[in-house]
Amino acid sequence: MAEQKESSVLFSLKELMNLEEDRIKSEEDAKVAAQRQAQERAAAAERAKREAEEARIRAEEDARRQEEQRKREEEARLEAIRQGEIEKARAEAEHRARMEALSAQQAHEQQLAAMQGDKSQKKLKVIIGVVVGVFLVGAIGGGIIYKKNVEEAEKASLLAKQQAAAAEEQRQALQRKLEELDQESKELTRKLGEATTAADRAAVEAAMAALKDKKSQLSGGSGRARPSGDKPAGKPCACPPGDPLCSCL
Repeated sequence: MAEQKESSVLFSLKELMNLEEDRIKSEEDAKVAAQRQAQERAAAAERAKREAEEARIRAEEDARRQEEQRKREEEARLEAIRQGEIEKARAEAEHRARMEALSAQQAHEQQLAAMQGDKSQKKLKVIIGVVVGVFLVGAIGGGIIYKKNVEEAEKASLLAKQQAAAAEEQRQALQRKLEELDQESKELTRKLGEATTAADRAAVEAAMAALKDKKSQLSGGSGRARPSGDKPAGKPCACPPGDPLCSCL
């Protein structure tokens, strides 16, 4: 009977030891699993951060290339306008000079025809001198007009460059503000993914909605080109004269 009790006690002790060993093993397994999950979360966060940084760098590089291309196109457009104005002024001055020379020649021929019966050499010399004087005056007048037209074309070109520079400064300021809003949007997106309560998510979503409205307002006033026929009422056209790419002509 005593031996049976002793065996029962030993069996109970062994069961308790087994249970304790199972508990310890379970706790160790849980710790290992928790550490593995923490490592996986850290690795995922680092990977997401790295991918976001790479995407940001690519976006900045694309924006830089687009900006350089836009500047080159704008400079080429302004140069084409300036050259067109100068060429137009030169052609007009040359045309006027030719027409004045032709008129002077015709007047000279008419005077010669009227003078065919007049043998007075003195009178002939006087008329020829008058015709030559008219021709010289016409040539000088044509040169003055040409110079004036060139100066006006240069002024128009300078005004166009000043207007383009002002528009570019406004566009860059708006671009910087939009980029700041994009960074805020990314930060709110990150916070939304990390939110653990409904209240936190609601607060982040409200901030994102406000940010979206603000970005929409900025984008709506960014001066994008309107379709043909949709000109703003009461706003004068700011394009330089002769601009073939102006949207308000």
